[in-house]
Amino acid sequence: MKLVTFEVQTPLGRFERLGALRGGKIIDLNLATVLRYGRAGKTRPAERAAYFVPPCLLGLLDGGPESLHEAERALQEVRGEPSGPRNERVVWALADVRLKAPLPRPRGLRDFFAFENHAKAGAKRRNESLAPEWYEQPVFYKGNPREIIGPGDEIPWPAFTRKLDFEFEIAAVVGTAGRDIPVRKAKGHIAGYLIMNDCSARDIQRNEMICRMGPAKGKDFATALGPWLVTSDECDGTVPELKVRVNGAQWSRSQGAQPYWSFPTMLSHASQSETLLPGDVLGSGTFFTGCGLDLNRWIKPKDRVELDAGPLGILKNIVGAPQGRMHLKYKKEGSYA
Repeated sequence: MKLVTFEVQTPLGRFERLGALRGGKIIDLNLATVLRYGRAGKTRPAERAAYFVPPCLLGLLDGGPESLHEAERALQEVRGEPSGPRNERVVWALADVRLKAPLPRPRGLRDFFAFENHAKAGAKRRNESLAPEWYEQPVFYKGNPREIIGPGDEIPWPAFTRKLDFEFEIAAVVGTAGRDIPVRKAKGHIAGYLIMNDCSARDIQRNEMICRMGPAKGKDFATALGPWLVTSDECDGTVPELKVRVNGAQWSRSQGAQPYWSFPTMLSHASQSETLLPGDVLGSGTFFTGCGLDLNRWIKPKDRVELDAGPLGILKNIVGAPQGRMHLKYKKEGSYA
């Protein structure tokens, strides 16, 4: 399935719903499940559907494989454009809804550094060789799961940076909780995969890394996810060819590059002496030339950035204007200079 979170307008305001993309339309999975249970003669179909297939992706992941199975069965049984039990709309045209990040509020965000050529390029810019420790274990930083943006959203330009950048990544979403997960079992803990744009303030990130800390403020202001989550039964974690377009012009392509560390290995490592939960997001890091830093080519306000991952979709965002007066340094007292 291709799972989406979409926003609809109702007389009571705007609400997020969980859907599946099929044939260019979105099927509301919770309402489709209500209809299925009703046809099967189940008592209290709406309450059952709220339990097994709630109207949010995080709730669906919490239900585990059984909930995913129930959602898929309901999707398969939708014919035409039925109405819900209270005349609710079940099938939506893409033009009639606003897509949000598939997982608007992930439980955790970890971003790895898994593409060897990108790691080597960074070392070369520092006039260094890639540290041998890079090959000993997959390394990652913990990001900010509270600043998530989705397809079509504006990439915010923080006032503290002059070098805003994108990073084209693929991310795995944890579907089953686990701790100390062996690599051979890790794939079974992945619910699916989606596109991730690790937005980066490069000048701030550089200062943080020189001080042997971070990245933190250089990354924490925004992470884009979308446009949909492809479930693991349709995607095995192989990274498709990736293409970056800015204002319609192709800036780069991955040419089939794969991460040095596989998603099962990354997930296994993250789980050692730490519990992973459904809804945790694990980013791959970008491929070489999957960011402006590798290209020495920088996005500007109002640029249209498209990250094309074939079957995983195209994540489109517009770059915003700097937010307020540009601040670069702090005074000793801690206020902006």
